[in-house]
Amino acid sequence: MLFLFLLLFKALVWTGESMAASRTLEWHHSTPAEPLTFRIVHITSFANHSWAHTQLSAWLGELQTHAWDNVSDTIRFEKPWSHGYFSKEQWKKLQALFQLFIHGFPREVQNFASQFQFDYPFVLQISSGCTMQPGKAYKSFLNGAYQGLDLLSFQGSSWEPAPGSGRRAQNVCRVLNQYLIIKEIVHSLLSDTCPRFLAGLLEAGKSELERQVKPEVWLSSGPSPGPGHLQLVCHVSGFHPKPVWVMWMRGDQEQAGTRYSDILPNADETWYLRATLDVAAGQTAGLSCRVKHSSLGGHDIVIHWGGHSLLPTLMCLTVVVALAMVILQACWRKQSSNKSVLSPYMPNSAFPMEAKAQDPKSPAHQLYLAQESWIKARIRMWKISLNQ
Repeated sequence: MLFLFLLLFKALVWTGESMAASRTLEWHHSTPAEPLTFRIVHITSFANHSWAHTQLSAWLGELQTHAWDNVSDTIRFEKPWSHGYFSKEQWKKLQALFQLFIHGFPREVQNFASQFQFDYPFVLQISSGCTMQPGKAYKSFLNGAYQGLDLLSFQGSSWEPAPGSGRRAQNVCRVLNQYLIIKEIVHSLLSDTCPRFLAGLLEAGKSELERQVKPEVWLSSGPSPGPGHLQLVCHVSGFHPKPVWVMWMRGDQEQAGTRYSDILPNADETWYLRATLDVAAGQTAGLSCRVKHSSLGGHDIVIHWGGHSLLPTLMCLTVVVALAMVILQACWRKQSSNKSVLSPYMPNSAFPMEAKAQDPKSPAHQLYLAQESWIKARIRMWKISLNQ
């Protein structure tokens, strides 16, 4: 039992943070000067005394860096820089410890399930880790949960039951605290090994972690929430890093009715968010969507409801003018062709257009150049409007 727990916590106690991630939108940008957490999340589901399934993954902030492959029984590195500054030999030893842990931990839990009052089926969750604070100080911790509820944590140099967790947690902590050598190893790994690995990982992944990608923003109408009402939708996509601030505004007033979708990943590892607002059909005047993001350098993106209609108008105008030019050129060519048919050997004063159109100084050619210049100017204005 002691030997297995020793291997268990060597493999487990690396890095992490609390079990539940907040769904609240926060205006926050992660930089090397701000807190960054590396965590290992371990989830084991127990159906009965003989069957269990384990999932293991590692994360740096919102990025998954490692995963355990249950088929090959090996660590999978999700990023080219996931090795950090640890050597191949260190990773080889660590992988061997994880193999012992993943196969041995379920058996030990099943052996103690009755004593710990674990009722089948049940799920155990463990999140362990360390966070780099401003000034390069580190804070490490380990939390455990039973059936999604906080069970215990490692505080200082001992196991403590979570507040309100009851006699079950007290019983588990009493057993674990009997193994002094395990507590020393846990404390060492949390306070020393984890910070060293995190520092190397941050340096190895610096270019990707500091990547800045500006968001694209556009507006649309959603399904009507009811008679006489509209749903306004603000789409924000393609931004990195994940923290973003989005709000429907009326002038300078934030609209409290703004609702948000989950922040979802795109295929290129950027993010997408949708913000909606339900309003009466006649009360859309002055509404706009404002977006703040670290990549914008303090220059917010503001899209006014109704302003997006200018783009289709400019596009239609450009198409109409282009078609008019094509028709005009076709008429000139047809006119020139008719002149050749009527008088193939003699000049015809009724059809002087061909010669004049060929002449760069002729009025017809000058008119063509002026119209072409006007179209190019319209297209440039359309591109500027699109960029804005």
